[in-house]
This record gives sequence, structure tokens and C-alpha cells, in this order.
Amino acid sequence: MNEPVDRRHFLATTASGAAAAALTAAAGGTAMAAAPATSTGPAAPRGRARALTGVRPFPLGAVTLLPSAFKDNQSRNTAYLRYVDIDRLLHTFRLNVGLASSAQPCGGWESPTTELRGHSTGHLLSGLALSYANTGDTALLDKGRKLVSALAACQAKSPAAGYGQGYLSAFPENFFDRLESGSGVWAPYYTIHKIMAGLVDQHRLAGNSEALDVVLRQAAWVDTRTGKLGYDQMQRVLQTEFGGMNEVLADLHAITGDTRWLRVAERFTHARVFDPLARNEDQLAGLHANTQIPKMAGALRLWEQGLNSRYRTIGENFWKIVTDHHTYVIGGNSNGEAFHEPDAIAAQLSNSCCENCNSYNMLKLTRLIHFHAPDRTDLLDYYERTLFNQMLGEQDPDSAHGFNIYYTGLAPGAFKQQPSFMGTDPNQYSTDYNNFSCDHGSGMETQAKFADTIYTYADRSLLVNLFIPSELRWQEKGITWRQTTGFPDQQTTTLTVASGAASLELRVRIPAWATGARAALNGTTLPDQPKPGSWLVIDRSWKAGDRVDVTLPMSLKLDPTPDDPDVQAVLYGPVVLAGAYGNRPNMTMPRLVKDSVRQQSGSTLKFTATASGETVTLLPIARVHHQNYNVYWLTGEPPTPPPAFAAWHRFDETGGTSAADATGNGKTATLTGGASWTTGRTGGAVALNGTDGYIALADDLLAGAGAYSVAAWVRLDGQAVEWSRIFDIGTGVTANMFLTPRADSGKLRFAITAGGGGAEQRIEADPLPTGQWTHVAVAYGSGTAVLYVNGREVGRNAQVTVEPRHFGNHLRAAYLGKSQYPDPYLKGAIDDFRVYGRTLTAAEVTTLAQ
Repeated sequence: MNEPVDRRHFLATTASGAAAAALTAAAGGTAMAAAPATSTGPAAPRGRARALTGVRPFPLGAVTLLPSAFKDNQSRNTAYLRYVDIDRLLHTFRLNVGLASSAQPCGGWESPTTELRGHSTGHLLSGLALSYANTGDTALLDKGRKLVSALAACQAKSPAAGYGQGYLSAFPENFFDRLESGSGVWAPYYTIHKIMAGLVDQHRLAGNSEALDVVLRQAAWVDTRTGKLGYDQMQRVLQTEFGGMNEVLADLHAITGDTRWLRVAERFTHARVFDPLARNEDQLAGLHANTQIPKMAGALRLWEQGLNSRYRTIGENFWKIVTDHHTYVIGGNSNGEAFHEPDAIAAQLSNSCCENCNSYNMLKLTRLIHFHAPDRTDLLDYYERTLFNQMLGEQDPDSAHGFNIYYTGLAPGAFKQQPSFMGTDPNQYSTDYNNFSCDHGSGMETQAKFADTIYTYADRSLLVNLFIPSELRWQEKGITWRQTTGFPDQQTTTLTVASGAASLELRVRIPAWATGARAALNGTTLPDQPKPGSWLVIDRSWKAGDRVDVTLPMSLKLDPTPDDPDVQAVLYGPVVLAGAYGNRPNMTMPRLVKDSVRQQSGSTLKFTATASGETVTLLPIARVHHQNYNVYWLTGEPPTPPPAFAAWHRFDETGGTSAADATGNGKTATLTGGASWTTGRTGGAVALNGTDGYIALADDLLAGAGAYSVAAWVRLDGQAVEWSRIFDIGTGVTANMFLTPRADSGKLRFAITAGGGGAEQRIEADPLPTGQWTHVAVAYGSGTAVLYVNGREVGRNAQVTVEPRHFGNHLRAAYLGKSQYPDPYLKGAIDDFRVYGRTLTAAEVTTLAQ
């Protein structure tokens, strides 16, 4: 159980419907009103910060992005929104209800046979609405209206097609029969949520009344469908990803005031996930990450709409657990789309880290919490880190239509890419019509809403949360502010009153990384130096031409991972620096000389460093595209290679849980779970039950090894389960070497990697026999690995470049019978396990197998 959330960080607010009334103006956010402020008078250039209990977002139309990388991304995304053919996306909607369509079908996740088809149309609705609200582009307004009207026509045909009144989807309603019966289906409510959320955005941001009519009919269908289910059956339904159904239904309550939608929303309260979070327990390991995050934004929205404060606690606890214990240096989370054990970062590096949808939804959650805890700069520090490093960098700057990636990988030699299951070259961004992954969809929204959190306000307080070139028109105050900055290339931002006048309190976030921040008002340096993690506050009567210059000193910092302090990332202020490695896939983690990092230019973020004996260029990760890169580095001195005979477990003990090391090196192993003593090939052995039994080997067993051999006798009790392990030695899924009796090919496989599963170097051979003792061995040296069975060579790989010395300074994850992944355990027995820090000859292996 985690430590309780620090309640000093959460300002006390009431959860009444009035205090948490939804803001339905264009921006899609909600907030509680702040307490009235008392002006310190027009002559006061400085003001002591008073506690704010809530802030509001500005309408998107009040903020204009000025030239910057954010503006460039927005423009490319807008070009795609204008370009994409809505008839092609409507094709499966129309066919689903018997309407004619001659449009060319889309590919990827919108193909006519993909069960998630239709979700991208919801993202498109939101992207069009967001872009119109921010830019005023009437072509996007018109396109959104046409899309909504076409969907309304499909919805009207649903009863004639045999579907329930109000049903709207690109797939038949029997998908929900399958969901409710537990017979297996992808994620139908996920798609329904995207469509409903897009319709809500069209209503709130684009003033489309028809969209509200359509989404209310769809919500009524959801009510009818879920209202027939008992609690237990509904909870089983919720085991399948359902997006933010609770959030969009809370939005409908905010818009209509009809409490019916809160009752329906609460049906989507997933007890298995929510109950531990209410107790502040971290039970996220093994859960699909992006299935959970939208639920948490929904939980905050339910509290905002007047429901129990438990929902707020759940959302806030989740945010703290994820950001404290499951977040990589760029702000993203998850590996292979799943949460893993708390603080497993170095152990969970791959090209499938940091799905961009996750961070899109984490920023939504962060923003919601910020509305109610505006004094907390840590929320905005996280927002900044994620926005500037991951979200800004998810788009291909060379694409006219702003193509996005799926993951921001963090393995050594990562490449911004789509996953292999997309069925295309993985080293590609999305495309116009053959991708449509969830991240293609959320990307359409991300790049359209950069303006939504730069500023927030409360009564007479203006909060400058982010340093992005922009202009704010605060219509109610009759004042326009312009923010001019080259951040992060420059360490300053300038806020100027472009027009108008008003008496108000200006608050500028001073990030935790900005030690020594200073500010000047109209050219005069202010005496106070605001502390990192606070607000610069200036309360006065402002007039056109007034100017505030804020200096935010940036410095280099090495950020160690919690599970291996010798694995570190390099930051400059909030910017994560990545080593640019050109065309060098499947590389091992470079060893960085820490004091070698040097900035090469005072105007751009370009650095050099020495790593693994060569000079490498470091750039902001958001600017690294179309080449391999490295974010996490080995530091410190490499470990001493192991002795020639490193460990020997005879397993002749008959009691206890310790297995002695017969070499005298003290590498004692430990029987864990359902592992037990049994009769071996000679003397004793360890039996593994295939459920939870395994042998934990000593730490650092092969740390520093440039040559090695591993040998054992093994007996399989029946056909081995796919991906079970005979041995697995490494640091986690990033770096390991393993022997599985049955890979996905059905064969015996040895593999070694220092860059995650996609970078494995392998040997395969025929499967092992069952029910009898079989000797297996792997011997490696000088780039060649040889696999032996019963003393006979069965395979070799003469192009192995990865060695245990590349895994890191410490190897703290080494097992017999257990995998680094959540794979099945081995069912069988192991005897006479030996590890060498040298390459055994064929003759030596033959002798061991006799």
C-alpha cells in the first residue's frame, strides 16, 4: 500500500452541485469558482499570493497560438482535418444500417472487418470542433455539421436495421450481445464513447444543436442497454475497455441538468479498479493502462457534478500513483500498453513504451485536478514535461498532414514508430487512410488543443501555466495579453499587455526546475526571487504596454531511474535530451560519461556528450525524428566480469528454501512460491509446479560478462506452455537472456537482448522431449552463441552482438522457471544448474551431459 496522498496539496473544496457546476463554454472544461479577491490596489506592483480554491479554463477562441513548434503542429493537423474524406469514414456506418455507400473503405483500424471501426469518426468530430473553436476556421465548422447530419441519418435508420432506438455505430449491435455474454469482442463501448464525446464537443465547441440531439438519443440507448444488466454482469462488462463512458455521461448532465445521465454514468464505476484506488492502493500492475486513465477523468467529472467525494479521491490517488511510480522521464507511462510493478522503469524499457493515448488522457486528468488545486505547480510541471517531450514530438514534422506515432519508445536505439500489429512497416508514422489507430485518433485532438491550458483564471487572477507563444483575449476584463518566448531554446518569457486595461493579479508559474528565477516589471527588476515550485505574483492596475520579463534558468540534470540508479536520463530544465544515433537499430545502452555533456549553442538546444567511447549529439526528444535515438544511459563504472565458474546449484538439499552455491562464490539461490525439493537425475532437484513456483538466482550472476555458459538438467512434465522459461537472467524486459522450451514458433529458443523484445538475437531448435531428464546448455564467446541439447549442438548464431555486460551494472532479475514478463511458469524439474564466466567447449558440454 502506498503512503497516503499529501492532503496539503489538495485544497479544500465542497462537492455540492453548485460549487462544482460545469462550465459549458467552449473549452470543454469544468471548474469551481474561486473566492472573491481583495485587490491590493493599483499602486502595488507585487502581491502576496492568496490561496485559490478553483480556476476556470478560457474558451479556446480566447487564445491564439503564435508562431512556434506548437503552431506548426496545429497547422499540419488542421490540414489533415480539412483533407480527410468524411464519406470514407462514414462508409461502414452507412452499410451497417443499410444505407448505400460507394466510398472507398478505409484501412487499418477503420477497415470494414475491424471490430473497433467507427472510433476515428468520434476523434474526427472532436478534432474538427476543437480546431474550429481555437482558429475560427469555418471550413472545419461546415465539415463537422455535415458529419453530424450524416451520423444522424444513420441513427434514424437503426430501428429499421434491427437495432435499438438511438443506436449509432459502424458495427452491429450484436457486438454488445457478445460483450454481455462474455464471448469475446474488442471494445464496443470504447468506440461508442469516442462517438458520443465527439458529438458533445460538436455541441459545446461548435454550437451544433443537432449533435446534442444525436448524442442524447445515443445516451438513451446506453441507458436502455445497461439498465437491463444486474450489478455483477455489468461489472463483467466493465472488464472490457470502455473509454470514458462515465465522463461523457457526466458531461451530458452538465449540459442538460438531467440526473438520469449521472445514474447511467455510475453504472460504469469499475469496482475492481476503483476500490483499491479509493484506499490509495497501487494495484495497477498487469492492467491495460489506457483502459484505466479515461475512467479517472470520468471519476473527477462525476465528483464535479455533485456525486460523492470518493470519486475525486480515486482520480487524485490514481494521478499521484501513476506520476510517482509508473512514469518515465518524458511523462509517459506503460510498456506494451500495460502498467507494471511500481518503480519498474529501467526494467521496462522497450520500443513499446509510452503509448501516446495514455499521455493524452493523463493530461486531461491533470487539467481537471488543476482546476480544483490551482496552487499546485507540480501538476503543471508534469503537464509541461509531458507536453514538451512526448506530445509535441508525436507528430512527424515532415508530413503535410501531421502524421502521428503510436508509441514513444525508450529502448536503446528506439525509433518513433507504429507497432508491428498495425500490419505495416513499423518504422512509419500514421497515414491518411491506412492506419486509424487509437493514437492516430487522439493525435487529431492533441494537436488541436494546445491552447487550452496555457492560461486559466479565477475572478481577477490570471494564471500563466505554460510558456508557449500565444495571445490571450480576456474579454470580460477588456484586456489582451501577449506571451512572447523562445522557450525552451531561450530561458525567458515576456508577457505584454497588448491592449486594454484592468486591475488584476498576474500569476506566473515558477517551475520546480527553475532555480534562481527573476522577473522585471517594465524594465525594473523586482526584488524578490520566487522559489522553484511557486508562483510569481504581481497585483496591480495594468495598462497597454505594460511588460513582465521572467527569466527561468535552465540547467543540466541527470535523472536516475528508481529501480537502477546507474541508469539515468539527461534533462535540460524540463527538456529530455536524446542521443541522435542515425541508422543504428538494436543498439545496446550506451555508457555515458556524466561530466562530458556540453551545450553547443546558446540559441538552440544542441549538446554533445561522450558515451561508450564516441561523441554523440544530444537533442530534445521531441525534435528527434526518422532516426534511432537513446534516452536512458548507463553511468558509473562497469562491473567486474564473473569468475570462470560463477555458480553451481546441485539442488541436493532436502529442506528449507535455500540452494547452496557449490563453487564457494556465495551465489545462493532461493526456492520461491510452489517450488519444492524432489528426486533429481542425480541426488536431489527442484520441482516447479507451473503455477507460481520458481528459483530466484543470486544478484549480479553474470554482471559484466563478455563470455558465458549456462547448463542444466531439465525435465518437462508434459508439453511446455508457450513462453515458460528454463532460465531468464537480466534486469527486466529491457535486457535479458533466456531459454524457453517453447517459443511462439513452437520451438526451443535461446534469446538475448539489451533493447527489449524487438531486439532479440536468437537460436532455435526442435522442442525438448517430455517426461525425461534432458541436458541443455548455451555457450557464448567472441560473437558466437551455441545451443546444445544432451551434449549435441542443435543451433548456433555467429552474429550475436549483445553480451550480459551490456545489461547494466547490476543484474537483479535472474530466475529458473520464471520469466521477466508475466509469462507462464515452467512445470517440471531442474537439476545441476551451472553458470560459467567463460565459453565452454563442445567437449566440456558433452562431458556435463553424460
